[in-house]
Amino acid sequence: MHAAAICGTDIHIFHWNKYAQDRIKPPMIFGHEFAGEVIEVGSQVEGLEVGDHIAGETHIPCEQCLLCRTGKQHICRDMLILGVHTPGVFSEYAAIPAVLAWKIPKEMPWDVGAVLEPVGVACHAVFMAGTAAQNVLVTGSGPIGMAAVGIAQALGARRVICTDVSDQRLELARKDWGADVTLNPTKVDVVAEVRKLTDGLGADVVIEASGSPAGIKQAFEAMRRGGKIVLFGLPSQEVCLDLTEQIIYKEAVVYGSTGRGMWDTWYNVMALIEAGKIDAAKMVTDRFPMSQFEEAFKVAAAGNGGKVVLYPGQ
Repeated sequence: MHAAAICGTDIHIFHWNKYAQDRIKPPMIFGHEFAGEVIEVGSQVEGLEVGDHIAGETHIPCEQCLLCRTGKQHICRDMLILGVHTPGVFSEYAAIPAVLAWKIPKEMPWDVGAVLEPVGVACHAVFMAGTAAQNVLVTGSGPIGMAAVGIAQALGARRVICTDVSDQRLELARKDWGADVTLNPTKVDVVAEVRKLTDGLGADVVIEASGSPAGIKQAFEAMRRGGKIVLFGLPSQEVCLDLTEQIIYKEAVVYGSTGRGMWDTWYNVMALIEAGKIDAAKMVTDRFPMSQFEEAFKVAAAGNGGKVVLYPGQ
């Protein structure tokens, strides 16, 4: 392992909250966003060699169920999660199933390789709805929300508006990822502002990345009639919605999005990077040796920047 990024899931585990306690059976090495070098392959592994540089998937599919056999491995009914159900990557060495490995160019920086997985989360969501010539609202400008802003612009959005309660993250979304308008819901009426920017209609496409119950409600209210919304932010509690007004009467199209398609999303991410449409390196704002993991987790949990990357072995 040469680089491993901290995910929101990892923060839950680090703080050992209910989410983690319900899922993790210690002892467990956690961490799942990584880039590393292959040093050994199993006798039945094909297509990988010692010396290959890889990033990797998080979802470990069974490869036998109907979903796996019809191109939906990432929502396999018997899926395991790297670093949750099986030992992860916050270590100098890790053993992973070959099905997770994605070769990366040897010239790609390790920290960029480590964030291909979260960039893929944004890519999967944005490609699901399509943003060409659309007024797009991204609610929640964490690292994946920021990437969604950049990918929406890369796919030809008419305008991209994003929201967050952190002014620092809004600045990164504007400066590094090309957001046209940034809105802090603690300071402005987001729904009213979005309607002003869209001739009173609302956003054509909404990418809900916050997982906040208030943010989710706001996202539906800001979506125009006949609009599309993609939900991938994970709420920590039940969310109450006015289905009549916000979905049925609007004839809204609602998508649930999780993880990345295996492997179509990865091809899309690499195509965007290789074409210079997005710069994945901008997702990383903080770097720490593994020996300073406690400080790294404090920075990640503060929620004011992009991805925090750890360097195992340092």
